Amino acid sequence: MKREKGIWQRRFWEHAIRDAADLERHVDYIHFNPVKHGHVKRVVDWPHSSFHRYVARGELTADWGGDMKEIQGSFGE
Repeated sequence: MKREKGIWQRRFWEHAIRDAADLERHVDYIHFNPVKHGHVKRVVDWPHSSFHRYVARGELTADWGGDMKEIQGSFGE
């Protein structure tokens, strides 16, 4: 219907990670995506995420990202 082939959507764009802060922003975006799209209420509830490794290493807390019922607003998509 949208004439999309493969895994890439039409709005895909390539991005080279510039520095540690840029990497952190992108990893945060990936970790929060299942919450944003309504698949889970909290980041920790998504079992298929690298988020759990970050928690195990002590880099993030299990409550990182909060709870969806506490978050308001639009995500710009």
